[in-house]
Amino acid sequence: MMQAIIPAIYPQLERTYHLSLSQIGVITLCAQLSASVFQPVVGWLTDKYPQPFSQLTAMALSSCGIIVLAYANTYFQIIIAVMCIGIGASIFHPESSRVANLASGGRLNMAQAIFQLGGYAGLACAPLLVVMVILPNGQQSVLWLLLLTFLGKILLLYVGLWRRRILQSGFQKANRHMEDIRPLNRKQVRRSIVVLLLLIFSKYFYSAGISNYFQFYAIGNFGATEEQAQMYLFYFLLSTAIATLIGALVADRWGKIFVIRLSVLGSIPFAVMVPYGDITTAVVLITVVGFLISLSFSPILVYAQQLMPNKIGMVSGLFYGVAMGMSGIGTAILGSLADVKGIDYIQNIISLLPLLGLVVFLFPQRTKDGFYIA
Repeated sequence: MMQAIIPAIYPQLERTYHLSLSQIGVITLCAQLSASVFQPVVGWLTDKYPQPFSQLTAMALSSCGIIVLAYANTYFQIIIAVMCIGIGASIFHPESSRVANLASGGRLNMAQAIFQLGGYAGLACAPLLVVMVILPNGQQSVLWLLLLTFLGKILLLYVGLWRRRILQSGFQKANRHMEDIRPLNRKQVRRSIVVLLLLIFSKYFYSAGISNYFQFYAIGNFGATEEQAQMYLFYFLLSTAIATLIGALVADRWGKIFVIRLSVLGSIPFAVMVPYGDITTAVVLITVVGFLISLSFSPILVYAQQLMPNKIGMVSGLFYGVAMGMSGIGTAILGSLADVKGIDYIQNIISLLPLLGLVVFLFPQRTKDGFYIA
């Protein structure tokens, strides 16, 4: 929710500080890069030197970002605020993904989906918080989020103590449920990791494009109010939250590869139709696309972790980090293009992003010896 509150208040920031869409894109770039650059490093360090209370530190950093955002009155201060929130996220994700594996009881897809469901629920609730609290009461009302961060710190203290007990007991392997996975050879592993990163990039880039710019598209092209635009964004983000859990259930039943293919290929026809409908059609279509592309997130992450079972933290940080960083760069470029070409132009570009999912056909083929994680 703390991360999602930033794009949710973009229209208000644009109006208050007279920002251009390229400046909005730079805010997103700073938020995404700060949330991404450190993640593989944090994951690698915690693989070697476990830090059971790192999540608590992450929540404290993000809380500082919320305070700065509440009192920011310059563009530079907004940048500082989003970077604090982003760095908190970069510390939080790798260790949290490891904890989800430890607590999975063998149901890896479901464990990752439940963890991600919390994140997507926060993303979906951010527009509602803006409509009900921030728009009526102003920028400083984001301080209400600190109540949630206080509760979060209590929960994370409990998680940290639980994790420390596991470390003290000498049981430090987060990959105990992955040892029965037959490994691919090194070349196949590299190829699969690259394909999975491209799929995650496609998903994050599309989601970032919709989260940051669909509000402006709805307001500028169809005369939607700011409140209506926030609700459209809520529908999209809610669909991603629901799909995360459903994708894990389907993956446990029919396999990760089936879900990944269904997700990336099924979303393409709906995405390309978005720019050609009225506002109702467009909202329905982005909601469907959001649902489909989010089915595969936990299967993709679990698949990557199974490919490199001894580097759970680094892999998790790599996937969260690279996806966020690259989508942040892409969103900044889209913002600059929007200032020059208009919001319609970038909506057309966003609608084509799911076509990147065609790289799913580059997965290593199943061999006679059964090399293919299904």
